[in-house]
Amino acid sequence: MSQYPSPVYTPGIQKPGQVQAIAIMTLISGILNILVALGWTVTAVFSIIPTVGISLLCVPVTILPGVLGIFELIYATNLMANPPKPTRPNQAIAIMEIICILSGNPYPLVVGILALVFYNDPAVQAYFAQLNASQAGPTPG
Repeated sequence: MSQYPSPVYTPGIQKPGQVQAIAIMTLISGILNILVALGWTVTAVFSIIPTVGISLLCVPVTILPGVLGIFELIYATNLMANPPKPTRPNQAIAIMEIICILSGNPYPLVVGILALVFYNDPAVQAYFAQLNASQAGPTPG
């Protein structure tokens, strides 16, 4: 008898490769966005004295990548969960990733575009529909 428990799988739900790719790219993008936000914040704080506080105007630019990075990490862990958690394609995160080019980080732009393309794939749409239907349980009637 094995000391390790057998993995739990939801029968009938096969995770497409695009969903795994979205999860990995979103996780990396979240980490990079948090690092970019920290980098821009540190740069703004240390340049306050030479610029007499003008760089404080740039600090709000660091809010978008910081908050987006946290949302991306949460969403990516939900997509990679085993057994899968009921999640929906999050197009809002993909659009915010595209807007994040304003912070000077081009990687989220690529991830956002690829995520929007992958969300429109029929296999991915079927996966999310099946996942959310099977996780919802029986409908009261």
